[in-house]
Order: sequence, then C-alpha cells, then structure tokens
Amino acid sequence: MQQARKLRKGDKVAIVSLSSGMLGEEFCSHNIEIGVKRLKEYGLEPVFMPNALKGIEYLKEHPEARAEDLKRAFQDESIAGIICAIGGDDTYRLLPYLMDDSEFIDVVKRNPKLFTGFSDTTINHLMFYRLGLSTYYGPNFICDLGEIANEMLPYSKKAFESYLEGNNLDEIISSETWYEEREDFSRAAMGTERIAHMEKHGFELLQGSELFQGRLLGGCLESLYDMLTKARYDDEKSICEKYGIFPSKEEWEGKILFIETCEEKPAPELFEKEVITLRDKGVFDVISGVLVGKPQDEIYYEEYKAILKKVINNEQLPIVYNVNFGHSTPRCALPYGAMARVDMKQKKIYIDR
Repeated sequence: MQQARKLRKGDKVAIVSLSSGMLGEEFCSHNIEIGVKRLKEYGLEPVFMPNALKGIEYLKEHPEARAEDLKRAFQDESIAGIICAIGGDDTYRLLPYLMDDSEFIDVVKRNPKLFTGFSDTTINHLMFYRLGLSTYYGPNFICDLGEIANEMLPYSKKAFESYLEGNNLDEIISSETWYEEREDFSRAAMGTERIAHMEKHGFELLQGSELFQGRLLGGCLESLYDMLTKARYDDEKSICEKYGIFPSKEEWEGKILFIETCEEKPAPELFEKEVITLRDKGVFDVISGVLVGKPQDEIYYEEYKAILKKVINNEQLPIVYNVNFGHSTPRCALPYGAMARVDMKQKKIYIDR
C-alpha cells in the first residue's frame, strides 16, 4: 500500500467535513479557534475546504459538496494532509461521487496524502484501503485539535505528533489515564479539564496467544455493522457492496481486526448483533487476532468482554481488550495496512510502517 509522507513545518493541511457538518455551526466556533491555533503552533497551515463550514443542514442535503472538498484536497499539490472535522453517520453517501470518478481515483494514487479521522470516517478509510492508500484511524479536528481543555490530552497529542516528520510512534502502550466524555462542550466550558481516572485494567488479553501479528484493518463497529445491514439507512448496504467497501473474506486473511464502539454506547444486545454480523461474514475464521477499543466511559465494560468470547467461540483466536483508540479518550492512531506485532508479555503493540 502507498504511504503518504509525514507532515513538515510550512505544510498546508485541509480540514474536511465528510460526514456531519457541525464544524460550520456557531456552537463549534471556539473549537475552530483552538484547533487553528494548535495547528499553527506545529508550523502547519490549516485550510478549510470550501464546503467544510457550510453547516449541518447544507452538508446533509449535499453529499456531493462533501465529496468535492475531498477531491479538491487531493488535487491541490500544496496540501500535504487531510484532517476530518468529526464523524457522523452518512459518509457512505459520498461513495458514488468518488468511486465513479476516475479523476479522483487517479489523483489519490498519484498524489497520496496523510489522512486522519475516526468513527463514521471508517467508510472513508476503507474506501482508501480499496484504492491502495494507507490512512490513520486516529485524531480528528473537533475532538482532538479542538479539545477545549487548555492543552490537548497528552496521549492523543502524542498520537497527532506522530504524523509530523521525525516523530514516529513505533509502539503503542496503554494510557495511564482515561477521561469521561464531557457533558458541556460550549464556549463557556473552555479551559475546563475532563474528569480523569487512573487506568486500572490496561490492555487485557481475553484469550489466545500472548504473541501475534498481522496487518491492521477495521474501524468503528457500528459503521461496519451499518454497511453490512440496513440498520440505519436502507441504501447503505447496497452502495457499500457496489464499491466493495467491506473487505472480502480473502482480504481479511491474516489481518488483525480492530474494532471499537461509538458514543451511542450500544446496549449489549446490539453489540452482540454487531459481532455476530462480522462472524457471519467469516472474519473471525481467517484473522490472526482482534484489538478492541476501550468502551467510552467504560459503559458495558464487562458485558462486552463476555459477548466477544461467546460469539467468537474460538479460544485460540487472540483478543486484546481495552486498547486506547476510537471514541474513548484518549486515543492513539492506527495505520491501515501496517504490520502490527502484539506482545502481551510486554503489553505493547509494535507498529512497522
């Protein structure tokens, strides 16, 4: 797979709203101020693409505008990286405007760029994976660069800094601290710290070998479930199937699946359905192991563990639980297609780019 170069001082980075348009709403104006300031402190020049700030209603009605921003960002040779504003729930609607556009496909292959985001951005990541570009399931603009505490969360900050030239993140360890989700994201709450807890569990090996390896592939469990069913939108399954967005069973061979749950905190009954859907696609028959993200606010922490073991029903398949990626803060960055070596004797995940 192609790997984009790291970011350098003086580089332009595009901010895109590929799913929710909330970045363009007044209630996010302070996140923009904070995020722009932090990017500039890194020597980067943020560029808000033409439609990125047009708001929730406009972007909901105009997926073609969201797609156009992504295409323009790839066409602009002065832009070195692309940062997603946030997730949402309907970025699949961009697929026809991108995957049927030979110019877009060609420019992605000719002009690879660093791309980061999580949640519904899973669809975009898997689209790029189909096009042969390695991207990062990692920090986004609103949640991380626009974090309203006085500083970025240290663990997440280190993940973002791994995108900068000279800063490699070759190993991932458990964060010593985890944070509750905020109840107040408003301008009035600027400068307030999140409620923090010392990490009691660390990475947990639920079953299987302490040592395993494979190339990374996965995303938000709800996004994967939605693209395989008609649970959220009637046409999502057919559109994703048309463009081969969910990898085939053969493509999952030997991979490490990474999955995490969203801010909706799915009830155990839904979580079980989601894991069963992956099982029925044959994923667990061919992968080398599973990395599972920490549930946001540790809701259903024990219930999810029991469901994973029951549904997968293969004691030989390694499952590592409570990894810091996705919706729970803080978060690391997982590069799609990179070789990962999991060593639970050391409680580390080694990444080979």
